[in-house]
Amino acid sequence: MAGLTVYGALWCGDCRRSKRLLDRLHVPYTWIDVDQDEDASELVRTINGGYRAIPVIVFPDGHHLTEPADRDLLNHVEDAGLVTL
Repeated sequence: MAGLTVYGALWCGDCRRSKRLLDRLHVPYTWIDVDQDEDASELVRTINGGYRAIPVIVFPDGHHLTEPADRDLLNHVEDAGLVTL
């Protein structure tokens, strides 16, 4: 099972917060900067009904979270079996 994919941008505070949490939990993820990758930017818009809301975190099973609160992200990471607390 592959790790998470995080779509975001360096200027985004919510993206930095989500990355900090994942790093602290040692959850592997692939970072994709939507400012550098137009296809990724378009995917984010598709996922979000036309909006470029970030971060978008895609889980191995295909479900995603957009702009999650830390508690929501932690719950989904635990449910996906990517970390045990």
